[in-house]
Amino acid sequence: MIDRDNLGERLFIGGGGPQQNDPQEMLLRLANRHGLIAGATGTGKTITMQIMAEGFSRAGVPVFLTDVKGDVGGMATPGTARDAFARRAATIGLADVGYAACPVIFWDLFGQQGHPVRATVADMGPLLLSRVMDLTEAQEGVINIAFRISDENGWPILDLKDLRAILAFMAENRAELSARYGNVTTASVGAIQRRLLVLENQGADMFLGEPALKIDDLMRQAPDGRGYVSILHAERLMNTPRLYATFLLWLLSELFEQLPEVGDPPKPKLVFFFDEAHLLFNGAPRALVEKIERVARLIRSKGVGVYFITQNPDDVPDTVLAQLGNRVQHALRAFTARDAQALRRAAQTYRPNPRFDTEAALRDVGVGEAVTSMLEDRGAPGMVERTLIRPPASAMGPIADAGRAQVIASSPVAGVYDTAIDRDSAHEMLARRAEDAARAAEAPAPAAAEEFAQARRYEPPVRASGARRIGGAGGGARTSGQRAPARSARSDSPVDAFAKSFARQLGTQSGRALTRGVLGTLFRGR
Repeated sequence: MIDRDNLGERLFIGGGGPQQNDPQEMLLRLANRHGLIAGATGTGKTITMQIMAEGFSRAGVPVFLTDVKGDVGGMATPGTARDAFARRAATIGLADVGYAACPVIFWDLFGQQGHPVRATVADMGPLLLSRVMDLTEAQEGVINIAFRISDENGWPILDLKDLRAILAFMAENRAELSARYGNVTTASVGAIQRRLLVLENQGADMFLGEPALKIDDLMRQAPDGRGYVSILHAERLMNTPRLYATFLLWLLSELFEQLPEVGDPPKPKLVFFFDEAHLLFNGAPRALVEKIERVARLIRSKGVGVYFITQNPDDVPDTVLAQLGNRVQHALRAFTARDAQALRRAAQTYRPNPRFDTEAALRDVGVGEAVTSMLEDRGAPGMVERTLIRPPASAMGPIADAGRAQVIASSPVAGVYDTAIDRDSAHEMLARRAEDAARAAEAPAPAAAEEFAQARRYEPPVRASGARRIGGAGGGARTSGQRAPARSARSDSPVDAFAKSFARQLGTQSGRALTRGVLGTLFRGR
């Protein structure tokens, strides 16, 4: 019989299948070589993810997983003894199921079923933001220009209103920006603004902002040395699958960028379970798939293990699938010719076992049973085996609302992320810039004001045409009948003088700047 508390460097998955009795165990020092949990709906993928998360937690490894159906929250409460579990434990040689709760932290992008999870727009970057909004190549180029303008001017893009403010600035100054960065059209800017509105209606405004999630809070250990299991409530998030996939890819990228190199540690620093992994790759552009492949290949050296959960291995590109060394394959159903081909391809990816036919085993295994292949001591794939998955120690299914509220209240991050922060950023900076321009437009230019003052002090002399002055040459007093000389047509009144001065001022550089300040918003967008 196996003592689960004395496995040391191994994580017990199961054993005791119909054609073999050897236990199936994962070497903790190779757990950062990533893995795959696959199988048709209802074959037990979620329970396999649960028992693996429990094992990592007991070994002191923090875990992050997604709860897409709302039925993983029970991990925060101890499991209940069942006869079926007792029989399964006896069959696979498990001495004690060890019913116990896991230390859990609940998270929720919308802040309803857990602590809010936020990231800034700048953290997301133009590539992921373009992915979540499904932008065209031209629109993605405009987003890249927006981020460049943000960097060059010191206008942080933290939330959606910051991005909108910079896009509005780009629309008003598109001629100058197009000459410097490339074509910026009002059509592209308008399309992005509409996509942002759709994104906001889906709840992305609650995710994009501050305080941003700190990676250290996902890598906590409980006082008893067990790793915390961070559960992201994704039931509502699954209604916007592109946002779900983009968030998890952002999280992987943050882990890759922030964690130091550790080589091959005796156990992972963090294990990441990515449920419904096909959503990450459906319709993804080649640049994004290459980024995922790069992260999957290199994040191993950061001590992070990534486990994809999906219905069919074909959902994962071959370049990524080749990085997944530890595999648990539940039943694959072959109802169509295409399904049969997928089943055959899946069987070919395993190291054959002479005791049984792998393709037949993949088709015939029952619920709670799987075909497994774990990495061996030297990192080579182990021989494929039929395995009964061990029973979970924590409760299966959802957690009651009262229990969830209690776990959230006693969480080590309680109060850290619950209140949103709106600090000075691009929206506020550009608003002040517009106000300063408006005040400058209302006040007359200094040169024009000085000329206006001179015009008020100006008194044109009265000039006589053909009249004699007293005491002057040829002089004599004006004779009777002579009319007073008319004022010259060239003389300007004070109002005329100011109008001409203001016209001259508009011709100067400062005058043109004033015109832009007053009329730019009205005419530049047309």
